[in-house]
Amino acid sequence: MIITLVILVIASAFFVSGKVRSDIVALCSLIALMVTGVLTPEEALSGFSNNVVIMMIGLFVVGGAIFQTGLAKMISSRILKLAGNSEIKLFLLVMLVTSAIGAFVSNTGTVALMLPIVVSLANNAGITSGRLLMPLAFASSMGGMMTLIGTPPNLIVSDTLSAAGYEPLSFFSFTPVGLVCIVTGILVLLPLTRWFLSGKKKKEGGSVPGKSLNQLVKEYGLSSNLFRLRAVSSSGAVGKTIMQLDVRRVYGLNVLEVRRIEAAQHRFLKTVTQKLASADTVIRHGDVLYVSGDIAAVNRFAGDYGLEMLDEHTTEMATSDPRKSLAFYDIGIAEILLTNSSRIVNQTVKEAGFRDKFNVNVLGIRRKKEYILHELGDAVVHDGDVLLVQGTWPDIARLGKEDTEWVVLGEPLAQAQKVTLDYKAPVAAVIMILMVAMMVFDFIPVAPVTAVMIAGMLMVLTGCFRNVEAAYKTINWETIVLFAAMLPMSLALEKTGISEYISEAMADGLGSQGPMLLMAGIYFTTSLMTMFISNTVTAVLMAPIALHSAVQIGVSPVPFLFAVTVAASMCFASPFSTPPNALVMRAGQYTFMDYVKVGLPLQVIMGVVMILVLPLLFPF
Repeated sequence: MIITLVILVIASAFFVSGKVRSDIVALCSLIALMVTGVLTPEEALSGFSNNVVIMMIGLFVVGGAIFQTGLAKMISSRILKLAGNSEIKLFLLVMLVTSAIGAFVSNTGTVALMLPIVVSLANNAGITSGRLLMPLAFASSMGGMMTLIGTPPNLIVSDTLSAAGYEPLSFFSFTPVGLVCIVTGILVLLPLTRWFLSGKKKKEGGSVPGKSLNQLVKEYGLSSNLFRLRAVSSSGAVGKTIMQLDVRRVYGLNVLEVRRIEAAQHRFLKTVTQKLASADTVIRHGDVLYVSGDIAAVNRFAGDYGLEMLDEHTTEMATSDPRKSLAFYDIGIAEILLTNSSRIVNQTVKEAGFRDKFNVNVLGIRRKKEYILHELGDAVVHDGDVLLVQGTWPDIARLGKEDTEWVVLGEPLAQAQKVTLDYKAPVAAVIMILMVAMMVFDFIPVAPVTAVMIAGMLMVLTGCFRNVEAAYKTINWETIVLFAAMLPMSLALEKTGISEYISEAMADGLGSQGPMLLMAGIYFTTSLMTMFISNTVTAVLMAPIALHSAVQIGVSPVPFLFAVTVAASMCFASPFSTPPNALVMRAGQYTFMDYVKVGLPLQVIMGVVMILVLPLLFPF
């Protein structure tokens, strides 16, 4: 018992200090339990095969696919626009939309997704974004209480109940509790943000590196010079290469890309293939050529080769349909600034050989305030020119290695990660709905962990990620290892009798005054611990204690375990207690005291409300 307590205290001290990564601390404590003989190797490693750990990995993949396809962003941005310029409407919609998304994906991912949308809408409405970003972070945690998969502590308490022989919690068992959290949060935050966050000034400017893709499209006027030509079966261009067509020399046009829609039998599974218009690209029947240039030259080119003009011209943001816009999936654009030592200065674009050497096209030249967009092949580049180039993301990133020739403005690989496969959004939505259905309806004989694994694999197989590596990158391995390594700690506490000892002490001290007071003690102990160590670790340690305490006084453990998961998740008094709180700190220009003024009252009031409500929802 003493050895286990010493290991736990040392691990907790490192968790609180934050000087060592939490997953490393958890692994060291796990090894210490094995070395000292408290746990056998089989017991110590049991956490890595736990159903909850596997579910968490699958949920990271499912959530990543929802973000990668732009499904969550599409839904949230459209709903938030309903607020118009009304601050109260925007506040309510931010709370509700964030909570809804947070019910199905990680709270950190939810805030990362919503933050730029909320800042943009607040600026457009003339509202201080600082009034909305802290509620945004808090709402993501509240939304996690809505479903079984919303936050790791929910999975932990459900697993604790099942392991003890009780009926496992269902997918929507948490929904009434989550609704109470959201309503309480709205009622408390509405006045608190007005009193304490009104002085926050709008953040001017910003340190965002580079320009967004849409900003580049607008700045260079690509949308106003973009035309789409389809190669029909009778077209003279079918079977010929771009070089044979000699579009640039004969017509003065620039072929940006060739788009092919490769559809499976089911329309939801269609795949968009983007091909850079290189000299050897062969035109096939049904291909859509994206060309920029003068409308008269485009009409002449279309007439000479029997190409079908799909419309007069299309704007970049006119539609989200991948067949009607210059979307960015595999192919992107970026700016490069020529240095005075560059060898291509005073050469024409054609002589510079960007297409031959780097497999990228030059779409435009910015020279001070002048933009050169036509007859680019013969344009001479000067020192200090900024060239807009187009190519696959890896090819654009490769340009950065030529640092003596030019400087790539912005971060191509970071931009590539932001590009969404929006044509896969319906697929992601269907898979998500199927996963929830398998977890909700008892007549579907599939275990929750199996449903999550099926959904995660389908997200990969149906192309909601660019590749398998992209799916792996969505998994937060630090959280997974932390959780898997700390689960055996709760086993050690039970094996050595520490959990039973603590629960008996709490039952004797507080239980004699009634179950509600005992539950209050468990709630606020958990709430205090979460301010210093992660909510996952807190839930792992407190769940068995709450269970044993309830058994000691002969009442149902369900409300006690709900008290643990709510207290572990509803931590608002510090910017470092949860990742969402830390994410919005800089963007909202908050100080530590802002969290104390707004978050501490909310945390206390939430605790009082939960202590009164939980016994009504889940009787003792």
